[in-house]
Amino acid sequence: MTKKQSTTVKKSTTVKKKPASKRNTKIPQRAKKIQVIKKNLKKQKKALLVGAIEALNELPGQTAFPDLGDQATAEIDRNFMLRLKGREQKLLKKIDEAMERIDQGIFGICDKCGLEINIKRLEARPVTTMCIECKTLQEEEEKLMEK
Repeated sequence: MTKKQSTTVKKSTTVKKKPASKRNTKIPQRAKKIQVIKKNLKKQKKALLVGAIEALNELPGQTAFPDLGDQATAEIDRNFMLRLKGREQKLLKKIDEAMERIDQGIFGICDKCGLEINIKRLEARPVTTMCIECKTLQEEEEKLMEK
């Protein structure tokens, strides 16, 4: 054999790329949990809206009862239901705002101090806009203002 014939030929090694669907696209754990929170907020919103429609259909109208006690009881029940629906309406607004913050990428950032809100707090109270420290401070200040 000649010198040229004895040289070894290196095999070309090509790195096969995984298809886009198989690539290791790790989403941070916090981002995954935020997406779960968003899904839960959508479910909660839907349940509140269904409940509101049912309540409107079942809400007793202004009925005149022969007994004044019955009339007063019916009026109290009606006012109580309307107050509950008012609270649910405020919660619906907070849910919409939370989902908007998720879409904008600012969900879970405290409005007061700008730090990340603990994910456990967000899971427990997804409509919150403050970390526990700032919320506690705010509540303490409100108590002082009441005195």
